[in-house]
Amino acid sequence: QVQLVESGGGLVQAGGSLRLSCAASERTFSRYTMGWFRQAPGKEREFVAGIIWSGGGTDYADSVKGRFTISRDNAKNTVYLQMNSLKPEDTAVYYCAADGRLRPRIATMTYEYQYWGQGTQVTVSS
Repeated sequence: QVQLVESGGGLVQAGGSLRLSCAASERTFSRYTMGWFRQAPGKEREFVAGIIWSGGGTDYADSVKGRFTISRDNAKNTVYLQMNSLKPEDTAVYYCAADGRLRPRIATMTYEYQYWGQGTQVTVSS
């Protein structure tokens, strides 16, 4: 029911910035918690950042705290991930995901999200 379309991935030098976007084709998008995950080659998919429907609450993995910022524009049905001070270890396929369930906190597990984008590649060179 919720389709997610990602964009903004690419190749960037260490220390640079990228902004990922994820557009949802669903009018109830504004009531979904949105998350960003990433999966590096040979590694498990891991939580990066999450944001509640109002945008007033966020959560970040320790590895990106202070460098990445998640935000959303409900009028545009879009969630963003601003990535600054990128490091080679940030290289991964980045996925956006939507969680329509009511939870006491932002979900951080892959199985807690019902809808997923197809991923966008982010490569950080040194």
